[in-house]
Amino acid sequence: MTAADLTDIEAPEARLAALGLTLPAAPGAVANYVPWAVIDNVVMTSGQLPWIDGDLKYKGRIGAALSGEEGYQACRLSALNAIAQLRAAAGSLDRIRRVFRLEGTLNVAEDYRDHPQALNGASDLVNQVFGARGPHLDDLHQPGDAAGLRRAGGAVRPARPAEDAGRR
Repeated sequence: MTAADLTDIEAPEARLAALGLTLPAAPGAVANYVPWAVIDNVVMTSGQLPWIDGDLKYKGRIGAALSGEEGYQACRLSALNAIAQLRAAAGSLDRIRRVFRLEGTLNVAEDYRDHPQALNGASDLVNQVFGARGPHLDDLHQPGDAAGLRRAGGAVRPARPAEDAGRR
């Protein structure tokens, strides 16, 4: 199914079904943290890995042990697990009014430069499932982030949320 086929479907739960996707059970925490938290009207999920039934499907560095396409699929699968966490937190995806930020930490080979394309695996799925509620900011990380900025030629990568007092 294409994005054009989904234009008449607004509800994320119906879009998920139309895509032929079944959410897995929300993965439990693997350490001493909670998989999601709700603060006021904001749901935050912990970082999600590409688990399938308790097994880590994609292992290794993107651009070395994994191809760029496998990195894309790993990000997509991780996003599917994050969406399962959102459903667990909200009770239904239809209660999610807006996805506003997606963060990704990628384990990549030293010379890998296609980070955004890999993270698009997550972004594409979020946008397909949530439709008009899905477009979001993204924040891309990799282990040793400062070294990653140097390799990319960047000096800084600031991004911080702020509240506009006039919009409440």
